[in-house]
Amino acid sequence: MWCDDGGWVVHEADLADLNKVAKDFIERAGNRRVWLLYGEMGSGKTTFIKDLCSQLGVADVMSSPTFSIVNEYLTRSNTKVFHFDFYRIKNEAEAYDIGAEEYFYSGNYCFVEWPEKIPSLIPSEHVEVSILSENQTHRTLALSVHDGKEKNRI
Repeated sequence: MWCDDGGWVVHEADLADLNKVAKDFIERAGNRRVWLLYGEMGSGKTTFIKDLCSQLGVADVMSSPTFSIVNEYLTRSNTKVFHFDFYRIKNEAEAYDIGAEEYFYSGNYCFVEWPEKIPSLIPSEHVEVSILSENQTHRTLALSVHDGKEKNRI
């Protein structure tokens, strides 16, 4: 793990270690609840969201909301967690119509795959996670926390 001057924290991890990375990222994110996950198709965004949810105490079976756009999970303490997949939307209006902004400002965790499809709906306070698939079992994950004014230096 290392941190550069750009405010990014980077982990290189095998798939078996993603739970540890998820725990570290949650701690570093503080009270930020909107998480944007960037990465190519098949890079492991959904897998990492499962690890994040596990760290938050989600006991539900989790899957990608590719066709439903959003899945709702409950933690053991009855807190809601939302998982979005905007891959199939045609425009931002579709995300707006399902109430994406209401979810984002609800105070609940919102994990968003394909956020580049909804740039004007993203709150200024958010977390960015970039995932790069090095090979079938190894990933590079980078975290950047945005406080609404500028990137926090981690």
